[in-house]
Amino acid sequence: MDDVERACALLTRWVIERVSVEAAAWFREQLAAVRRAREPKPLYLALGYVPRRLGKADLALSAAERAEAEALRPGFDPTDWSVDQAARIALLLASHDGDPVRFKDRLETLFRTADIGETIAFYRGLPLYPGQELLVARAREGARSGMRPVFEAVAHRNPFPKERFDENAWNHLVLKALFVGTTLAPIQGLDERANPRLARMLCDYAHERWAAGRPVSPELWRCVGPHADEAAVGDLARVLASGTAEERRAAALALSACPRPEAAELLAGVPELVAAIRRGEIRWTDFARG
Repeated sequence: MDDVERACALLTRWVIERVSVEAAAWFREQLAAVRRAREPKPLYLALGYVPRRLGKADLALSAAERAEAEALRPGFDPTDWSVDQAARIALLLASHDGDPVRFKDRLETLFRTADIGETIAFYRGLPLYPGQELLVARAREGARSGMRPVFEAVAHRNPFPKERFDENAWNHLVLKALFVGTTLAPIQGLDERANPRLARMLCDYAHERWAAGRPVSPELWRCVGPHADEAAVGDLARVLASGTAEERRAAALALSACPRPEAAELLAGVPELVAAIRRGEIRWTDFARG
């Protein structure tokens, strides 16, 4: 059994365990029909009927099932998936005939006619699809979406951007998360892929927000601290001096990751925040906004 088959089998089991006997029988029939088909019509029909026949309840995975997901594919995190999303992706995987190019073309056709629910499901399935290298342009398209749920389907709890995006695409994904008002915390690889160019982009964005009299998400500084240049340390000093209590905590946490001597000097002036960081009382997840 290859990776695609294993993924399809796991999603199928999760769905069947959460729906009625009649709904499970229908789902098995659709999977079989999709596998037998030489043309895509059975897949398209089944995808359209999924919410009506199986419902949209949360998968609500157990800890053991989340461990199964990680064992199936490192980084695979369907924590907030629904039954219909899992079923749609299982059906799509069942349609794979061994040719990743054909799979990619079929996926593109589906995206062109998908409603919002289907679009979100198809993007969430990215880490499970064959021919990962063929899907980068599609993933980048989703990351450019101005619709927050679509953007989050690519950006949140999804290992694909971390693994496949080049630095430019990665940096714009992080910036776009702030722009659409979502949290950075669920972006996999956020700390590992932070880089000096991203830090500068984020500081420039912060200046734009300040100039417009708008607040700056405390999470922004997470990707700045480790790569802060002299100007960025100055920005953090500003936040540390005049920000809200939450903003000051975030600035101190960012400065604690900065190797520059100026950062240590600034932290020396806020020993209470340094002590809280050392005790683990200030963490980046504290600043996440859902």
